[in-house]
Amino acid sequence: MKSTLQYRNSAFTGCIARSGRYYMIALGAVLLTLFASLQTHAQKDVPVFVSGREGHKSYRIPAIIRLPTGKLLAFAEGRVHNAGDFGDINIVLKTSDDQGRSWSPVNVVVDAETLQAGNPAPVVDLTDPEYPAGRIFLFYNTGNNHEGEVRKGKGLREVWYKTSTDGGVTWSSAVNITMQTHRPHQPSANPAYNFSEDWRSYANTPGHAMQFVRGKYRGRIYVAANHSAGNPQPHFKDYRAHGFYTDDHGKTFHISENVDLEGGNENMAAEISKGRLMLNLRNQQGNVRARYTAISSNGGVTWYNEQFDRSLPDPVCQGSLLTIGKSWGRNILAFCNNADTVRRNHLTLRISKNDGKKWKKHIPVYALDQKGDVTAYSDIVKLGRRKIGVLYERNNYSEIIFTAVQW
Repeated sequence: MKSTLQYRNSAFTGCIARSGRYYMIALGAVLLTLFASLQTHAQKDVPVFVSGREGHKSYRIPAIIRLPTGKLLAFAEGRVHNAGDFGDINIVLKTSDDQGRSWSPVNVVVDAETLQAGNPAPVVDLTDPEYPAGRIFLFYNTGNNHEGEVRKGKGLREVWYKTSTDGGVTWSSAVNITMQTHRPHQPSANPAYNFSEDWRSYANTPGHAMQFVRGKYRGRIYVAANHSAGNPQPHFKDYRAHGFYTDDHGKTFHISENVDLEGGNENMAAEISKGRLMLNLRNQQGNVRARYTAISSNGGVTWYNEQFDRSLPDPVCQGSLLTIGKSWGRNILAFCNNADTVRRNHLTLRISKNDGKKWKKHIPVYALDQKGDVTAYSDIVKLGRRKIGVLYERNNYSEIIFTAVQW
C-alpha cells in the first residue's frame, strides 16, 4: 500500500503532467493563432497598381466594385509619362477572383490617345431585365487641357460611359453623355455646348457610383459629380457638387440641383434609410477641415440638412462612402478617408449604424510618422457581412494597395 505521502507525490506528479499537457495544448493553440494572424497579415496588404510597372509611370484615383459572383474589379488612372493630373492618361482595370489576395495583369479599358481619360466611376446595374446577370457601367471623363486652364475657359471636359456584360473582359463602345450631364459653354468645340450656366471643370465622384436597391427609386443609377462655373474665384469658390442619374439603364440622364457649398467637390453618394440619399463632400476651400454632407429625399434631385460633419476630419482630400447593410431600420454606412486636418495621412475606416449620424467605430487602415502624403485617395467595397475591402493610394502615390478590414 502507498503511504499518504506517496499518494500526494503521485497526485502532484500527475497534476504536473496534466498541467504540462494543458500548457503544451494551450501553447500550440497560441502559436497556431499567431501563425494564422501573421499569415492573414501577410496576405492583408496587396499591391495592385505600382508606379513604373505595366506601361504607366504612375497610377492614381482608385475605384472598386464587387460583382454578384464575388469577382472584384479595381480601376485607376494609368498615367503614362508622369504623375501629373493632365496628359496621356488611360483608365485601367485589374480583377481578382479570390477576395483581393491576387490580381490579374493590367487591362486598358479607356485610351484617349494623347489626352486625358480619368475619374472612373463604376457601378453594377442589377435591375435591367435585359441583363439578368448584371451589367457594369463605367462612367469617366475626358479632358483636353489642365484643370487650371479649363477653369479659365480654355479647355473642355466631357462625360462618357462604357458597359460590360462579361465581368469586365470586354467593353462596349464609348457613349458621350456630356449634353445630358454637363453644362459647358464651349460652342467652338461643339455648337451644342452653348449652355448659359458655363460649367467648366468637371469630374465624376471619384470612386464608385451607386444604384438604389430599395424603395421608390430602386434601380436608379446615381453618379456623384462636381463642376466649376464661370470664371475662377479665390479659394476655389467656383466649385459646386452635384449628381446625375438614370432611371432607364443608361438611355437618358438627368442632373440634380447643386449642393449649396462654395468650393464643394469630390463627393460620393450612398443610399440611407427611407429611400433617401446622402452625399459626402470635400471642402476645397479648406477653411473648415471636415467633410460636408447633404441629404436628399427625392432620389438625389434636391438637398436639405446640409452641414459640416466635424466628426469626420479631413485635410482637403477625397473620401469614400458605401452602404453595407441595415440595423434596426437604418442603413449601416462605411466611410474611409485621411482622418487628419493637416496632411494626407492616418487613413481610417469608420462605421455608422444610424445613417451616418454618428460614427462610433474607427478602424485605422494605414499611417506613418513621416513627411509627405502617406495615404491619399481611396475606395471601399463590401466583401462579407463584417468585412470591407479598401483600395487606397499609399507612400506618396507610388502604389495603390488593397487591404481587407474586419469591423
